[in-house]
Amino acid sequence: MAFYAGRVVLDPAMQNPTLVVLTDRNDLDEQLFGTFARCKDLLRQSPEQAKDRTHLRELLKVASGGVVFTTIQKFMPETRGDTFPLLSERSNIVVVADEAHRSQYDFIDGFARHMRDALPNASFIGFTGTPIDAADKNTRSVFGDYVSVYDIQRAVEDGATVPIYYESRLAKLELKEEERPHLDEAFDELTEGEELEGREKLKTKWSALEALVGTERRVQLIAKDLVDHFEARLDAMDGKAMLVCMSRRICVDLYKALIALRPDWHDESDDKGAIKIVMTGSASDPSDWQQHIRSKHRREALAKRFKNPSDPFKLVIVRDMWLTGFDAPCMHTMYIDKPMQGHGLMQAIARVNRVFRDKPGGLVVDYLGLADELKKALHTYTESGGQGETALDQEEAVALMLERYEMCCDIFHGFDWSAWTSSSPAARLSVLPAAQEHVLAQESGKERLLQVVTELSKAFALAVPHEEAIRIRDDVGFFQAVRTAIAKTQMGDRKGSGDIDHAIRQIVSKAIASDQVIDIFAASGLKNPDISILSDEFLADVRGMKHRNLAVELLRKLLNDEVKARSKHNLVQARSFADLLEKSVRRYQNRAIEAAQVIEELIELAREMRAAQKRGEELGLTSDELAFYDALEVSDTAVKVLGDETLRTIARELVDTVKQNVTIDWTVKESVRAKLRVIVKRILRKYGYPPDKQETATSTVLQQAELLSEFWMDKVGRS
Repeated sequence: MAFYAGRVVLDPAMQNPTLVVLTDRNDLDEQLFGTFARCKDLLRQSPEQAKDRTHLRELLKVASGGVVFTTIQKFMPETRGDTFPLLSERSNIVVVADEAHRSQYDFIDGFARHMRDALPNASFIGFTGTPIDAADKNTRSVFGDYVSVYDIQRAVEDGATVPIYYESRLAKLELKEEERPHLDEAFDELTEGEELEGREKLKTKWSALEALVGTERRVQLIAKDLVDHFEARLDAMDGKAMLVCMSRRICVDLYKALIALRPDWHDESDDKGAIKIVMTGSASDPSDWQQHIRSKHRREALAKRFKNPSDPFKLVIVRDMWLTGFDAPCMHTMYIDKPMQGHGLMQAIARVNRVFRDKPGGLVVDYLGLADELKKALHTYTESGGQGETALDQEEAVALMLERYEMCCDIFHGFDWSAWTSSSPAARLSVLPAAQEHVLAQESGKERLLQVVTELSKAFALAVPHEEAIRIRDDVGFFQAVRTAIAKTQMGDRKGSGDIDHAIRQIVSKAIASDQVIDIFAASGLKNPDISILSDEFLADVRGMKHRNLAVELLRKLLNDEVKARSKHNLVQARSFADLLEKSVRRYQNRAIEAAQVIEELIELAREMRAAQKRGEELGLTSDELAFYDALEVSDTAVKVLGDETLRTIARELVDTVKQNVTIDWTVKESVRAKLRVIVKRILRKYGYPPDKQETATSTVLQQAELLSEFWMDKVGRS
């Protein structure tokens, strides 16, 4: 990069250009600035480092010349939702982006847009070892085709790096084969990001795997294997190792397991000890984590120790830190126990391929089963001298984008969304309800919008930074925001297969940029309802809504959520309401009834649901007893023959009996199920339940018991 900069500043055609060296992390900014500062003779000038946004603007308002270092985050406007000011219209400004595969793709309301708003005529060149070629992110679409490719294979042949070897030492997960989770691409992408407090807890696939990977038995197994393996490596060749874990909890647990086996590796002082954890944290983390949570200054001191080949600090445990932009040539082994893929995996394993003395190669030891992902990544980033497939023709992407853009405009024909691009965030938000109503009033409007906007988002991601993409970016942001608002009213929480992460990040665009999240109720002028109650006041507000089609979608989502909640406790009641809801919605979708009529039907259904909640109190039954009562009441004959009082008695006895006979695994043990079936039939015969209805009632009761057993066992476990 420094040599490129030295050539560019001397080129007469550039007329004394300004270079903007761009990174996305402070430590990389410092590292590169130090390198360029040592090359000031080559650059014919001393580089300058932007301290903050104001200083950056001062440095870029020069008439010519200058080498300016900044992080991309300094191109964020002072107030979220604002447009970044124009800094220079000069065409002899060159933005040199390091790690160009990151932070360069949001042209609607992200850093990529703001940077181009500030420097609209600048040229861009990207440097990266792992360019991205995905549906929603494409490094070559943003920066142009490869100027030069120097891949892993050539680097090894030239002796610039050492070969990387792979060793599989799988530590099996403690679960049945049929329950083994599939680490598909979507899951890997999900787990590749930061483990943010609160947010990660909601990612159930990650949480479930983390619990399995971090079991005490498996941690002990890995610790024992790692000690034996690493000590054997050190006997053969002196060097250092990094252990990559899936979570901070597992980092700490493995540290404890390792020092239990090798107590002499541990030392509380940062200046001593053979093993350390490098991770972020806060004062709210558990007390036994605190010794591993260090300030930036202390982490830098540890980095110096680790890079020193003669320092006894031999093994570092990390989750995300030090996996990119960290060079310790003396490190020869990386132990991986974390799902990784693509560019993230390649960035990580490159930590061990640095040339050092007589190091013959770097070794990657895989404890989790990453062989397939490693093969894919190596195939992508080893192009045999750069003779890989050429970049997608951007004009094709632009043509596809404009075609989908016209389709979106057709959907919104006759609707004025000019306020979206010219008003405050609050005013922009107010446009969404009318926009949703406009779409929902059309035949198949919702389905068409969801599909076309997804396709537009993909094409847009590949077309930027083409001038046509820049021209329509605000409109694309509007279409995405409407799509998100409408998608939130859909039944279920399953994403459409065409959804892409980049579109999700961009959907809110400038509209909700002031740290707001789209609330479909607030946007529609309604108070957020207590879904489990659906009060008369809320239902009256819905009936009076101006946008009738939007009201239908809101009610449908609320009632569907309520049915889902009940299906976990009362099988019969949930089935009944689900059928009623489906019938009403189907008639509405087929345009057999108008929006106003279906609103009345759904409001009536909401009231019936609310009334059903109170039935237990009126009958003197608990919620568990009511669930079994409803299961028995399915038969009209039983109600006529036995009457309410006897059915209530049977329901109470069933709850007591079933509770006494369910165990954790009863649903998969046929012997226990058979015994319970006999007991249920005996109780039904005892009270004279109609014989011809007993089989159906028994089956329904067992299904109901299956629903409640998990709840019961959980209560037992907590008590």
